[in-house]
Amino acid sequence: MAASHTVPASAHPLSQVRQTGWIADVALAALTVVLFVTVALATGVRQPWDGVIPVALILGALLLVRRRWPMTVLLLSVAAVFAYHLGHPSPAGWIWPVAAAYFTAATVCRTRWVVAVGVAQLVYSAVDARWIIERNVIRYFVHTLGEGLLLAALVAAGLAYAASQRRRDLLRETEYRARAAEERLSVAREVHDIVAHTLAVVGVHLNVAADTLREEPAEAAAALSLAQEVRNRAMKDLNALIAVLREGPAGTEPQPDVSAIGVLVADARAAGLDVTLHEHGDLSTIPAPASVAVHRIVQEALANTLRHSGATRAEVTIGRHPRAITVEVADDGKGDPSGGGVTEGNGLTGMRERVRALGGTLTAGPSPRGFAVQAEIPVAGSPE
Repeated sequence: MAASHTVPASAHPLSQVRQTGWIADVALAALTVVLFVTVALATGVRQPWDGVIPVALILGALLLVRRRWPMTVLLLSVAAVFAYHLGHPSPAGWIWPVAAAYFTAATVCRTRWVVAVGVAQLVYSAVDARWIIERNVIRYFVHTLGEGLLLAALVAAGLAYAASQRRRDLLRETEYRARAAEERLSVAREVHDIVAHTLAVVGVHLNVAADTLREEPAEAAAALSLAQEVRNRAMKDLNALIAVLREGPAGTEPQPDVSAIGVLVADARAAGLDVTLHEHGDLSTIPAPASVAVHRIVQEALANTLRHSGATRAEVTIGRHPRAITVEVADDGKGDPSGGGVTEGNGLTGMRERVRALGGTLTAGPSPRGFAVQAEIPVAGSPE
């Protein structure tokens, strides 16, 4: 039994995100407290404990829960600033002490409510700062305009951040759907290749057994034995595929590759098809993905030859070239142009998808002697 490993909660990505967010909230709360007290002292406050420090602590504490209740935090923060200015006339400003609350609310709440709260606070701040006019009219307009621009910038930044998050989530969902679709296609190809080949070979042997059961019981028994052997190999392949789907590739048997082409040829010969195999170059140097693809192409092509073409002979040619691998399966049959064989349907689609995924090309159609499937798969960085 494999040893089980427990992943610490702190190592989980979601836990790391939450921890990072909590640290950011604490830092933002501390910064707000320090800035509020500093600005108040810089504007002439001599008794910070009489309103300044309590309000600063309230603003900082509210930011610790800004992600959970953004609109509530905004309203309470605005109320705290309002209460401070009501009892302590000060040019310290209205909008900037609640900047983080405005930004957070703009990212997750309805924009019109955030803007309404901001405009209301801005109007009141303009009325509250009217005493500045008596000293400096220009300073009053600069103060009011600055508050308005800061509010607009905070809301715009919040909306931009929310839009970027939505785009990121959309891209993540699109990538997930694409991976899921590719995984479904991969599973469909594997199941089709295994089942189609098995049914084709087993079907031929069952027909032989049925035809010779009375006259040649020994031949019928041999055909049934071969059918059972092919079926057992197919079950082994299916079990390996299911193991990969359940637990991942670790610890499972490798997929059949070019080294198992001889088994496919032997199955086809046992089913009555005269198959000739030609190999050129060192096939052992073919990379694993291409090697699996070559095996599946030959498997599907021979299965379709047995099921649909009515052929008696077939030639399988595999070449290992400096920059590419070539595969050709040609027979003397008629193919199946009606749509059930290699010219149409899932078999040809699966072969083309395999080859296209590796950057190659595949053609299938009538040949001068019958029907042929040809594929070329490039191999980058080959030793040659």
